[in-house]
Amino acid sequence: MKAPRHLLCRLADLPDGGSRELRCPIDGGGLIALRRGRRVWLYRNQCPHLGLELDWVQDQFLDHSGQFIQCATHGALFEIDTGLCVAGPCVHQRLIPVPCSLRGDQVLLERPPPAPLKDPSARP
Repeated sequence: MKAPRHLLCRLADLPDGGSRELRCPIDGGGLIALRRGRRVWLYRNQCPHLGLELDWVQDQFLDHSGQFIQCATHGALFEIDTGLCVAGPCVHQRLIPVPCSLRGDQVLLERPPPAPLKDPSARP
């Protein structure tokens, strides 16, 4: 039996080419939603380096070029489509992906997301 999907937001609520923080309807944790056209990526709002939230200004997760997710604490850069860190103290680590889908104009949480990191140093 499939887990029920949860409505996160409408596609129009996410700026095209931008990002926004959402709250997980299951556990209340912070999520990062990123949009490019009709593609949406979702990650836990947590840097793998220190376990801190990535933003210091609400809904601002992207670097000045808009091409990478940037950690506001230490400037680590992550690829939008994979969550892979390509620069900074956590190179080769990844953001925690959260499965989502689009149904019409609805952004849906596919299943409960992985838990946030409690001890980032324990991550491979």
